[in-house]
Amino acid sequence: MFKTFFVSVLTIALLITGCKDSKDSETSAAYTYKVVKTYHHDPNAFTQGLVFDNGFLYESTGIYGSSTLRKVELETGRILQMHKLPDEFFGEGITIFKDRIIQLTYRSNIGFVYNKDSFELLQSFNYTTEGWGITHDGKRLIMSDGSSTLYFLDPETFEQIGSIRVLDNGMPIGGLNELEYVKGQIFANVWPTERIVIIEPQMGQVIGWVYMDGLLNQQAFGQQIDVLNGIAYDAEGDRLFVTGKLWPKLFEIKLVALR
Repeated sequence: MFKTFFVSVLTIALLITGCKDSKDSETSAAYTYKVVKTYHHDPNAFTQGLVFDNGFLYESTGIYGSSTLRKVELETGRILQMHKLPDEFFGEGITIFKDRIIQLTYRSNIGFVYNKDSFELLQSFNYTTEGWGITHDGKRLIMSDGSSTLYFLDPETFEQIGSIRVLDNGMPIGGLNELEYVKGQIFANVWPTERIVIIEPQMGQVIGWVYMDGLLNQQAFGQQIDVLNGIAYDAEGDRLFVTGKLWPKLFEIKLVALR
């Protein structure tokens, strides 16, 4: 099942309007991208969450009956370790906090906490919204639910401790999906577009847009692909990785300023 079937007409209208206005925004920067390196990615992975940690990628995939948590070798795309979720759960975003992997599920209002090394399930927790993307700033978990709101959670108790509404020139930006914390800023895939929004985490102000159009158009794959989704950052190497749902490639990119 795909999120296309569940999003409202109003949300799409707000999303389209917000993205359109952002091109002419006087306050937010605009970027395109340069591909630095291309890697293999499992074309059957419906990517919902992506994290880089200690030389490896960790990935959460969706679809009822096929959702997984994975450890992946970056250079080859080889799956080194995998945990399959029970069929009733649709896997969503993941983040790594200390020695734990935290994974959301879509509409079940349940998140899972695993040992990073063994993938042993340590505990579960509940939240009241849908689960889309998750990252952290070293102190708080940051969670999206597909709306224009981001939620802050305590990483030990998983209680909500705050929220921000993401705005660009006063326009709410909906469709916030997979999240990554990069150099003090929140990067978010904006579903169902080929754009990444850069968010200032204190007030929720949009400070930049990354236009990812054409990333796969130059590739002749001849197979079904879905939307751009999946952002991972290697802080030590200052490398940014992106991919998408059912994409056969993962890309290391550099941002290129348009203005």
